Amino acid sequence: MAFVYIPNGAIMQDWTPEKTGADYDFKSILQPLEHLSDNLSVLSGLAQHNGKALGDGPGDHARAASTFLTGVHPKKTDGADIHVGISVDQVAAQKMGHKTRFASLELGTEPGRLAGSCDSGYSCAYSNSISWRSPTTPNPPEINPRLVFERLFGDIRAGETSQARARRLRQEESSLDIVQQDTKKLQRTLGATDRRKLDEYLDGIREIERRISSDENQSAQLPLDLEKPAGIPVEFSDHMEIMFDLMTVALQTDMTRIVTFMIGREGSNRTYREIGVPDPHHGLTHHRKDQEKIDKISKINRFHAGQFSYLLEKMRSVSDGDGTLLDNSMVVYGSSLGDGNRHTHHDLPVLLAGRAGGTVKAGRHLVYPENTPLNNLFLSMLDRLDIPTETLGDSSGKLEHLSGL
Repeated sequence: MAFVYIPNGAIMQDWTPEKTGADYDFKSILQPLEHLSDNLSVLSGLAQHNGKALGDGPGDHARAASTFLTGVHPKKTDGADIHVGISVDQVAAQKMGHKTRFASLELGTEPGRLAGSCDSGYSCAYSNSISWRSPTTPNPPEINPRLVFERLFGDIRAGETSQARARRLRQEESSLDIVQQDTKKLQRTLGATDRRKLDEYLDGIREIERRISSDENQSAQLPLDLEKPAGIPVEFSDHMEIMFDLMTVALQTDMTRIVTFMIGREGSNRTYREIGVPDPHHGLTHHRKDQEKIDKISKINRFHAGQFSYLLEKMRSVSDGDGTLLDNSMVVYGSSLGDGNRHTHHDLPVLLAGRAGGTVKAGRHLVYPENTPLNNLFLSMLDRLDIPTETLGDSSGKLEHLSGL
């Protein structure tokens, strides 16, 4: 399963279909996805209640990103004592991550800080991450395609023989052994907080060890049609496409089965000159009913949907068992902000693509009672991965009607 996050909400009147059921219509924002309607479900009425202030005042963008996959109200702090909840992708990663080379993959397109204040007294970690390994540990996304490539396929160096590469990997692994020994000695001298931080560091070292060991045997998985990227492309659309290519390859080769992707960090002020919108995105969302600004936001929303269609087309083109990679996947696309002007956290823009191996009946617009928890969808997704979970964040039960019953 995968989750693709869009920042700053959406112009919902240009998103939400008028009709329900299978014969639904495509408003302007979602029109780039119309040719994929048989693989798509539009889900209306979902909410993330814990994205609301609940007495904490401003900070809706930080709360939007941090609640999107957790459903937990974040602690308002710009210090090191961040706290929210474990995200649905990491619930799955902890249960099934051992089956793949990488338990999960976190991707994005915009750099972001993990310290300091980014939104009205909330830590930047909240705005810049949707994946949370634990309530206090975000998984920040990697935005550089070259580094993602090297993580997936190893540091493949021009002219290096397989024997030379194996020797280099063994040297790296022996260096990690020394690091492990030194940190064990250090651990005995630390207080509880520092020990926790060191444990997190050691977890990272263990993951690197596992990667190096796996690298020795799996470098042959390099797809012949995917070249090593040079870095971050200048054009945003090129950046998105190469990241979606890498995401598809990671799922196709079963390097991971769980991916999160942030099209932009929450509160993003990216400009979109390539589609004729030179204004900062976040600034536009405070439109105060200015139709010109509303039209520009809608244009950005439509552009993002077009980029998402590229991902779905790639996944649909990959054979997987008796169907396609998209047939056997669940891909959520959306935000934990509805109306970016009013900072609402109900009636969210949410799509579910794919058929989950035939357990999801796609091709419909489903309307749920107002304020139905978004996390109910996530419980239903975990069920389809054979990871039965009683509760997640503010969930109130599993989401009905996804199977068509």
